[in-house]
Amino acid sequence: MIIPTLNHHQETLGETVFNSLNENQRLKLDSFLEKEDENLDWSYRLTLFKKTYQSTKPLKIRANLDDLKALQQLYLEFHPVITKLNLSAASVRHYAYLVIKSQIPQISRRSVPIRYLYLIAFIAYQTFKLNDMLIDTLLQTVKNATNSAERRQKEAYFEEREKRSESFNTFKQNIFETLSAIQHIVDDNQLNNNQKIPLISQALDAEKTKLETLISSEKKTQHGQDYFEALEDQSLKLQRRVSDIVRQIQFDKNSSNPALFKALEHYQTNDANIDKNAPTDFLKPEERTALISKEEKFRTSLYKVLLFVHVAEAIKSGALNLIHSEKYRPLDDYLISKKDWQNNRAEYLERAKLTEFANCKTVLDSFKLTLDEQYQKTNQNFKAGKNPYLSVRKNSTVHVKTPKQEEVECLPLKAFFPARKYIPMVEVLATVNQATKFLDEFEHWQSKYRREKPAAKTFFAGIMGYGCDIGHRKLAQISNQINENELENVVRWYFSLQNVQAANDRILQFTSQLDLSKIYQAKQEKLHTSSDGQKRETEGESLNANYSFKYFGQNKGSSTVGFIDARNFMWYSTVISSAEREAAYVIDGLMHNNVVKSDIHSTDTHGYSEVIFASTYFFGLEFAPRIKGLHKQNLYAFKPRKHYEEQEFVLLPTNCIRESIIENDWDDILRFIATIQLKITSASQLFRRLNSYSKQHSLYQALKEFGEITKSLFILKYYDDCAFRQSIEAQLNKIESSNKFSKAVSFGHSNEFLQSEKEQQEIAETCRRLIKNAIICWNYLYLSRELAAEKNEERKAKLLEAIENGSVMTWAHFNLHGEFDFS
Repeated sequence: MIIPTLNHHQETLGETVFNSLNENQRLKLDSFLEKEDENLDWSYRLTLFKKTYQSTKPLKIRANLDDLKALQQLYLEFHPVITKLNLSAASVRHYAYLVIKSQIPQISRRSVPIRYLYLIAFIAYQTFKLNDMLIDTLLQTVKNATNSAERRQKEAYFEEREKRSESFNTFKQNIFETLSAIQHIVDDNQLNNNQKIPLISQALDAEKTKLETLISSEKKTQHGQDYFEALEDQSLKLQRRVSDIVRQIQFDKNSSNPALFKALEHYQTNDANIDKNAPTDFLKPEERTALISKEEKFRTSLYKVLLFVHVAEAIKSGALNLIHSEKYRPLDDYLISKKDWQNNRAEYLERAKLTEFANCKTVLDSFKLTLDEQYQKTNQNFKAGKNPYLSVRKNSTVHVKTPKQEEVECLPLKAFFPARKYIPMVEVLATVNQATKFLDEFEHWQSKYRREKPAAKTFFAGIMGYGCDIGHRKLAQISNQINENELENVVRWYFSLQNVQAANDRILQFTSQLDLSKIYQAKQEKLHTSSDGQKRETEGESLNANYSFKYFGQNKGSSTVGFIDARNFMWYSTVISSAEREAAYVIDGLMHNNVVKSDIHSTDTHGYSEVIFASTYFFGLEFAPRIKGLHKQNLYAFKPRKHYEEQEFVLLPTNCIRESIIENDWDDILRFIATIQLKITSASQLFRRLNSYSKQHSLYQALKEFGEITKSLFILKYYDDCAFRQSIEAQLNKIESSNKFSKAVSFGHSNEFLQSEKEQQEIAETCRRLIKNAIICWNYLYLSRELAAEKNEERKAKLLEAIENGSVMTWAHFNLHGEFDFS
């Protein structure tokens, strides 16, 4: 039923496109499939537009800008047709990727209407993608420039401080020498007073000359290089990369910073030619002062770099948005529209399972009782001496310890796995596929066409090429019975992110049905999960990578955010820039699938924020992070601090909850959560946009204020419940072990990403996760078989004890690195 319907729908779209185009527009689309140079097979115009550069080098940026200029003109011309099609972003991406993955003859063979549909979708998708890439380039380049200027300012400051210290020591030494000389003259009994005065005067004159020389030198040192001079020195380098981006990108006129938009328009209208008449109202007073040099000249280079800095800040804060973009639009564009929400509020709340939160006052009244009870319980237990690991020091600082859980003496689990045989990775994948049929999830990008699927071994090679960071070309060349062209074709058409994620879910679905997997759930009704980031260097240039000296030295890298549950199921992962916080991606993982439904979720400090505390409450799960410097966190309450002081409580609130802030934006909070729950927009996209608005957006302030309630409840429970703290530590240890597991699997290229684009990096990471999940599944299957086959009750009990107190996340008995041929 589905496939014929899809085919019919596509044909209808193709007819709509064909009938909406004039002859000239059809010729323009046909020209995409023509060669730029008849002598070169690869010089099709379309092929040249497929390639985008993940680079901040001027030549690569210029190439991206040239492509954007050509594509954006076409996009604007075909915009009425695109509007008529009314395609979702996912549909546009699907048709665009058929063009990106196909070779030119494959596209040419399509019927004319379908061909035009694909090409128009490609133009729309690539236009938006290039806009976003160029803004990413701008943000990254500007950040590098400001960091460099700040670093040079600090270096100049410390250099000046050393020189000032030397000057002070010289001045001190000169004073002592002069005073000593004067004292020597005064003590000389052979001289009378009339003789002494000229000599003293001479000594003072000599000191005055030295002092004037020192002051002159000090003035030169103090001049140094201030921040604006350091920033101005970055201007030319920045202009080569950013100037044309700012000039060419189309920004939304509805800006919350009209002074900046006016300056931006002036810059674009005058083709980046700036003089003293350029608008300066968007600048801070000290910046306007710095624009005029000591010679009363207008510092054009400084003006441009300051404009770029303000544009970058405005884009990040949401004060400035793009017209043609997926990532940089106003927050409201991503949410359920206000009009639609107002007309269908009850229906949306029911679909999103938020009906119980419809009334703000009811929710807050419930929290008033719960929070007050938790204050009572935690303080009373502390005063009664029931919490020996909690102490309050002289300066009222709360200190809490978490003792290690007692280890049970038993045989290590590895003793029950094969000791004399290392299981090859291909055997693991084949065995697990036989049990789970996860390869069925690898569907061809054009699933509507029935075709014979390639051999399973080619898919295993593709998974290992990605997951072990070997690379598919190298893997094909060092492997027997793997055809390089066939492997490349399989990777291109079958390895989408959705397919690999679905294959992981298939393995987890099967493993969750094994009785043995339930042994790791301390409480059968509560599933504890955790997530954490792992830094990984990126080999080439990537806009999804950033500098982090602590982890990569002078190189760039990304961060892999992985999720794991108490049963060692790794159910989600994503790849982000190392400069991003993990907190924005927590909800994405928690909502990924129906196989793993978390009840309690833990992260480290990088994975938490008050907004996440607020959001997880609506999704019906408990957020339990391990927060560094927990004693510095403020506690909140509905009642004033004095109320609890009168009861002689030790743990006291610092602030009162501002209920009016929450109540005023309650409806927008529900609209925000419903948008995530109904998967209209991903949580990470919303959080990235919302977090950048933090100082000015009322929705952010309301969510943060609401999050303070649930965070205070968590902190009080954390202080009071030692077993709760231990469970958090234990679960976070699992994600740490998972990160070590990743390094063991990713042996092929020093744990570096070979890919530059975010999506390709995520496919590689998800293949790595698939290998890990397959090994975990194999271990579960092996142990289940051993338990079933064991007749000796004593040995069976020991095996169960070893499983319960050990971890199935073990890989010592697997051959991850392949075999060596000494034939």
